Amino acid sequence: MAYVAVSGGKEAIEESIKLLDYYRSGANKHIETSKHIDIEAIENNLSLLVDRVMSEAGLYSRNYAALALKQCEGSMEEAVFLLRVYRSTLTRNYYTTVLDTESMRVTRRISAAFKDIIGGQILGATYDYTHRLINFDIDKENTAELRQKILNDLSAQAPVEIAPCPRVSGELKKEGLVDSFEQNDQLPHDVTVNMLEFPADRSARLQTLSRADTGFISGLAYSALRGFGQVHPTVGELRCGYVELCVPYLSDENESIYIGEIMLTEVECFNTADDKDQLKLAVGYGAVFGRNETKAIAMAVLDRELDQSGPYPAQNEEFVLMHGDSLEMNGFISHLKLPHYVTFQAKLDSVRKTRRRAGGE
Repeated sequence: MAYVAVSGGKEAIEESIKLLDYYRSGANKHIETSKHIDIEAIENNLSLLVDRVMSEAGLYSRNYAALALKQCEGSMEEAVFLLRVYRSTLTRNYYTTVLDTESMRVTRRISAAFKDIIGGQILGATYDYTHRLINFDIDKENTAELRQKILNDLSAQAPVEIAPCPRVSGELKKEGLVDSFEQNDQLPHDVTVNMLEFPADRSARLQTLSRADTGFISGLAYSALRGFGQVHPTVGELRCGYVELCVPYLSDENESIYIGEIMLTEVECFNTADDKDQLKLAVGYGAVFGRNETKAIAMAVLDRELDQSGPYPAQNEEFVLMHGDSLEMNGFISHLKLPHYVTFQAKLDSVRKTRRRAGGE
């Protein structure tokens, strides 16, 4: 449930909405030359923020995610809310075939488990190796000139063909160190159509984690690493890149049509198996829209934690899945701003009566 409707004086509400436009326009800063932010600029220059909104909204549309961010002054929870609402109005015309992430057009791929992996380590774009110092020169940066400089640098380099990148876990499966499973043709549980029930099957769990608030699941994964869960896992493989989307051609399941591609971040974490089987490794899995490595890793950690029964929050399926939804979480917290006159007066009356009884004794 998410709280949406707010009752109050019509004129006051209308003026309040006008004030939102006032703040969004930058007029409150009293700067006559306030710069206009294009949707395209948000989409291309704040791509990590756009990716996070798409992930938590469960809708892959960079343009609409950027539009939502502009409409709500960059508020994450409001942007996710707007995109979720829009998503609910869309008609589902097709279901894509199962994505083949092993044939991903990789832009970044690393392994913390092995130095040498088939296909090689590809650092790609990451802030992991930056100094984390503010670059004040960016204030004077011309985006068009920067883009042209990068394109010139790329044109001067010889094209490099990226070798196929099979999964790191595939080699461990050949040795029997990781369990292999037959293809499951059962339809996944759709959490956007069907109510989440407990115990939840793995497809429902992964869908819910993929749409969960990044900060929430990162905090839970951190709690597990600090000792409120299993032992420290190892990132067997993190890969980011583009995967093809195909839909069945008419009624022929063996023929499909390519309709486009999306960017994903996918992670497999290796961990120790449970006490019953110490001869193999267990794998946690995470996959999210766009570039969001922290969320994908946290998702993989929690996927494994939820396979374990234990006393910690990260191992409690109902706790993890019911409290991580950004829309539900922010909706319930925001509802505290709504009028609670009657309930608070009841609490106040109760306290006053108790004080009177205590004073009379």
